[in-house]
Amino acid sequence: MEQFYDSIVIGGGPAGLTAAIYLARAKYRVLVIEKEKIGGQITITSEVVNYPGVLRTDGNHLTENMRKQAEYFGAEFKLAEVKSVELGKDIKSIVTDKGTFRAPGVVIATGASPRKIGFQGEMEFRGRGVAYCATCDGEFFSGKDVFVIGGGFAAAEEAVFLTKYAKKVRVIVREKAFACASSVAEEVLAHPDIEVHFEAEIKEAGGNGRLEYAVFEEKGNIWRYEPEDHEGFGIFVFAGYEPVSGLFRSQLELTEGGYLVTDINQKTSLDGVYGAGDICMKNLRQVVTAVSDGAVAATSLEKHISAMYEKLHLEKQEVKMNKDALGADSGEQDTKSQDSSEDAQGGFLSSGVKRQLMPVLEKLEKNIMLEFCLDDSGISREVEGFANEMKELSPKIHCTFRRKKETSEAEGKVEYPSIRLCGEDGQYLGTSFHGVPGGHEFNSFVIALYNAAGPGQSVAPETLERIRKIREKHHIQVVVSLSCTMCPELVMAVQRIAIESGEITADIYDMAHFPELKDRYQIMSVPCMIVDEKNVHFGKKGIDGVLDLL
Repeated sequence: MEQFYDSIVIGGGPAGLTAAIYLARAKYRVLVIEKEKIGGQITITSEVVNYPGVLRTDGNHLTENMRKQAEYFGAEFKLAEVKSVELGKDIKSIVTDKGTFRAPGVVIATGASPRKIGFQGEMEFRGRGVAYCATCDGEFFSGKDVFVIGGGFAAAEEAVFLTKYAKKVRVIVREKAFACASSVAEEVLAHPDIEVHFEAEIKEAGGNGRLEYAVFEEKGNIWRYEPEDHEGFGIFVFAGYEPVSGLFRSQLELTEGGYLVTDINQKTSLDGVYGAGDICMKNLRQVVTAVSDGAVAATSLEKHISAMYEKLHLEKQEVKMNKDALGADSGEQDTKSQDSSEDAQGGFLSSGVKRQLMPVLEKLEKNIMLEFCLDDSGISREVEGFANEMKELSPKIHCTFRRKKETSEAEGKVEYPSIRLCGEDGQYLGTSFHGVPGGHEFNSFVIALYNAAGPGQSVAPETLERIRKIREKHHIQVVVSLSCTMCPELVMAVQRIAIESGEITADIYDMAHFPELKDRYQIMSVPCMIVDEKNVHFGKKGIDGVLDLL
């Protein structure tokens, strides 16, 4: 299946969203392709206070308003993984796991991902003490000592954030000073719970099964850290980012470090291809420069698209505005959105969320049963409240309730509390969510319904074939945090595999309510995937990545 647009934006962070706003407002058909979560890296930032005109917000709300703006002007969005690109022709082709998309113009805004340092033990203890996201994993280290590795803006900002959880935060900086704004560095240096070590670096992390010690070199001296209480500690690595540019390496000019080379108009080495945001070679990597890049790239690309329409005799199609996209809370500029205020009144789903769900739920082709398995716990009461709201959303969604006392051994193993996805005949589809799928996992839950009841997200035929060729039974458990932006990709992947394969079952657990899993598998980072209750894997993965492990 191929679909044609005037322009395609690869990446849904601030740069890509801004490009989409400008292009859609200029009446061009725009598709934004994002692999993980609309909003990009900034969504894990809990406080943004330096974006002009916005006194205080967080990364999630800031980019959510950008997305609403883009949708209002007619931009379309698709969560998909780009597999390959052909950028050298007049009409560019973007091949994804959800189909092929073509356009005369492309904006590349794929950003950058956290860089691994390479110290001894880094990969061995990833997820068991070594982490890369304070928002996702900080809570694991409540009351423990934490080391932050890095001296840039991210390291300084996250060091302050981690003081909410950690007993003591030690920042390890290779240089003689922080490489960030003095106002940020001064906050770190003045904080009573932060200790800074300059001209220092980590050499080794080790332990027997879990992180037990770390070795550092500071100004030529070697020293070793071991927690006195032997209760563990954390190492958070914030050593900069690596550009996500592998797909473009053979077609576009890149720097030695892999960054896109662009001119003053954000044009790359190929006509019709523009770069924006952290993937580009630039001196300052902030939201404000990302949105600037996106605006420049989009307005420059407009001229190229118009020229291509004349050259190729293409007929421009009308772009319709989506006046419902902004919602009632679009004017909010602080961290309190309409959604959060309504939720505070007792509901799980705000009117804004329900409006956004309608176009998806109206497409459901079959009935789907949600079996709510409840016991007498407090979280079960929350799950029951969630059920009462879900059943009102669509005539295709039917909710049934199973109480623990009603269950006999003959009914098989059922965990409480949980939400089990079943077909219209009541047959279990192989995937359950344990807890209330709020936060970032609500989208994953809705996508599971969409995939189970049809039409479902498109998946590459070869990937579907791999799933249906599975002949061995496997039980996959995924432990998540509802605040983690890296968890949904893995959750959606294992849910889709379970739905398509009769051999796989997938259980998703909200870590906050199942601490026994954390202890059993020594989990210190999410997402965590356990296969057959013995093989533990950390980090985000798509469908193919999960299949490779199986």
